[in-house]
Amino acid sequence: MTRQASSEAERGLVETARSVLPGGGFGNVSDEMVVARGLGGRVWDVSGNEYVDYLLGSGPMLIGHAHPEVVAAVQDQLAKGTTFFANNEPGILLAAEIVSAVRCADKVRFVSSGSEADLYAMRLARAYKKRDKILKFEGGYHGMSEYGLMSLSPRRTSNFPQAIPDSAGIPRSVRDDMLVAPFNDLDMVASLMREHRQDIAAVIVEPLQRLVPPRPGFLEGLRKLTEDNGILLIFDEVVTGFRFAYGGAQEYYGVTPDICSLGKVIGGGFPLAAVVGRADVMAHFDKGAVGEEGFMMQVGTLSGNPIAAVAGLKTLEILRRPGAYETIFRNGRALMDGYREILKDAGVEARVVGDAPMFDIVFTGRDVIDYRSSLGDPDLMQQCNALLRERGILKSDSKYYVSLAHTDEDVRQTLDAFAESIAELARRRAA
Repeated sequence: MTRQASSEAERGLVETARSVLPGGGFGNVSDEMVVARGLGGRVWDVSGNEYVDYLLGSGPMLIGHAHPEVVAAVQDQLAKGTTFFANNEPGILLAAEIVSAVRCADKVRFVSSGSEADLYAMRLARAYKKRDKILKFEGGYHGMSEYGLMSLSPRRTSNFPQAIPDSAGIPRSVRDDMLVAPFNDLDMVASLMREHRQDIAAVIVEPLQRLVPPRPGFLEGLRKLTEDNGILLIFDEVVTGFRFAYGGAQEYYGVTPDICSLGKVIGGGFPLAAVVGRADVMAHFDKGAVGEEGFMMQVGTLSGNPIAAVAGLKTLEILRRPGAYETIFRNGRALMDGYREILKDAGVEARVVGDAPMFDIVFTGRDVIDYRSSLGDPDLMQQCNALLRERGILKSDSKYYVSLAHTDEDVRQTLDAFAESIAELARRRAA
């Protein structure tokens, strides 16, 4: 599946995009290609090139593109109406399914994006605890809000716990309300809690941070530290929710937070996300329960819309079927094991990091345990991704998402393309 030259139609669309979109794209992956369609575990660009797709729309297409059962459910709902800004049956049933599946979920509040879910999760913790500060981990991604864009990918390192904004336009005052620690470092967390205990509302963490797995005992230690210090624990499961297990990372790792953000998978490819949590915490969304002073306002035009809800319900139904997660993990582990063998045989210094449903390689010779150790060699990563795309493998800049729709043939083809790409990288370095 070596990529052919772009067609005139695709080149024209790229040119139009560059004239009307900042940077020539939507702010996501390369603006040099235009995707035309997707089916199962593959996508095609406007020029007709076919790719094994590990981008998966940045993760939501866990059961693959255009699954016929999801398409049928959405088409049926389309004829009944697309959104109402009111309670609707699919949204109510989806909320009930989330409560049934997710350990910390007594109540559900729908929003339209993971960024919103993370923003409201942090605000909810502040409302409940009546404190301002949030502790996060360097390199952790918690959406596009001012608070989320603190020390996600700092261009310069700083002394902990100083937060560094990752974007222009963030007020300096926001930095004062965010504390930053290195991932997998319980001693630093404990130290910050001793110093700021009366000011910290919550700790927010991705249970598996981007690609970096938690060390044994790390999440359990966070749970104990937060409980002992009267601080809430927020799991950002926008990515890991329903991906690592039906109950998400809290089921997979056996640690239950107080609040959790969900997104991606629960919308089945449509805009839908949620904040879920303990009943007493979630009560702050209900003015009748907490009064005017404790009420946290939240509305959204498309929150809980029935199109996304029916797509999410059908997606979750498919994931509940026997063998679904076994297939995802089998294919992901085959890829990870194959990559390690290829790298070893080629003598290329790199680490395969993550877990079966999502992983990537980091060109480094040291163990990857936190943000700073995960940086690796970005130039080699960029070259490798470009070589893979030339060979029909589509992924993000820093992650492979594995889907239920990927096949043994997809795995074989991906391993062949990776072996060729690594061999080419080795030749370039030797030249």
